[in-house]
Amino acid sequence: MDTDRRQAARRVSWAAFIGTTIEWYDFFLYGTAAALIFNKQFFPAMDPVAGSIAAFGTMTVGFLARPLGGVIFGHFGDRIGRRNTLVVSLMIMGLGTTLIGLLPTYSSIGIWAAVLLVVMRIAQGVGLGGELGGAVVLTMEHAPKGRRGLFGAFPMMGTPAGMLCANLVFLGTSSLLGEESFTAWGWRVPFLLSVVLVGIGLYLRLRIEESPDYANLVERRKPVRLPVAIVLRDHWRQVLHTIGVIVGNSSVAYIFMVYILNYGEAEAGLSRTFLLTCVIGGAAVWLATAPLWAHLGDRHGLRALFSWGSVVLLAGTVAFLPIVNTGNTTLIAVFMVAMGAVLAVTHAPQGTLTAGFFPVAIRYSGTSVAYQLASLLGGGITPLIAASLFAATGTSLSITGYLTAVTVISLVSALVIPRNDAERLDGPLPAGDGRPAAAGITK
Repeated sequence: MDTDRRQAARRVSWAAFIGTTIEWYDFFLYGTAAALIFNKQFFPAMDPVAGSIAAFGTMTVGFLARPLGGVIFGHFGDRIGRRNTLVVSLMIMGLGTTLIGLLPTYSSIGIWAAVLLVVMRIAQGVGLGGELGGAVVLTMEHAPKGRRGLFGAFPMMGTPAGMLCANLVFLGTSSLLGEESFTAWGWRVPFLLSVVLVGIGLYLRLRIEESPDYANLVERRKPVRLPVAIVLRDHWRQVLHTIGVIVGNSSVAYIFMVYILNYGEAEAGLSRTFLLTCVIGGAAVWLATAPLWAHLGDRHGLRALFSWGSVVLLAGTVAFLPIVNTGNTTLIAVFMVAMGAVLAVTHAPQGTLTAGFFPVAIRYSGTSVAYQLASLLGGGITPLIAASLFAATGTSLSITGYLTAVTVISLVSALVIPRNDAERLDGPLPAGDGRPAAAGITK
């Protein structure tokens, strides 16, 4: 039985990794295009700074939709199961991304092009809103005892993997077609490729099993009728705590992954190809080091790993934009590659660490809602805030100050997590009608 469970856990982990990679590929395509293309194709009537702010604003819309996706998919993930819910989220995300590749631009239909872009971005946000939290929960609940940190890191690894794939495809397509053709129509190719990737992801997800923790739960009692209501009524402190834990890494990551492509080219005089190459290098290091950090978290405690990682992240945050401002390409390249490892320290364990705040019966809803709110407040609005701060102050110090503040919030939030974080993965389950259970420890 233990051997069968380990084999099932491996299948689920790889399926979760491939699925989240595809979804983040879709999502990061938009972020890269917002930084480099969309201001020209959908907002050409504006000056460059205003066009960039508008493009990042449409990106933020996707983050506004992510909590809605977390509520919807969290509800069904706790009501009908994790596996089937994740299949639907992947389909919605893929459809939204593919249609972006078919949209007419401002030159064809005027302002309606931007309206359609926002609608597709909402579809992306809803799909992704139900993805990462559910993938972490499914993988963690399949994991062997004592290895939940490592197995729970596989869905988290989809973030740098998706970023890596998105930027490689963007860089490869632009290099192959040339600047003029890529800006005119070639940017559509990476979005249309999503159809093939989603087909692969669906094939893998349809072959995995339901979470044993969830299966054990439904054998003993009916699922909670309104899991999101239970989360907001009885677990709002855990939601706020999750937001505090995640917001620092999320904010810095989106400056690293998205905003720097616009800022580095416009303000530091760096080439697009150089910046994309640096982001790709950092993403590769992020992906490669994540399993190591997760393994260390299993051995020494996820809380301890996250806390020390937050200190290192704070140091990197203070140095990031000042180093970019030097214009020294060697220094910038080395620093951005190193930042990949720094981001991985706090990103790899945070899924399992925060999913453990919620009991099994509401874990999909609690994790998804909390994670997506954190991503909205941390990552979603950060490029927009950064662009606005720079436009208002004319200096990157204002951006650095903002990132420092949110990173400190995450560090403090990590320090107040109970030390024995492994025990928090199990706990009392709410009854099916939403009242506290009389008993029940779920392993």
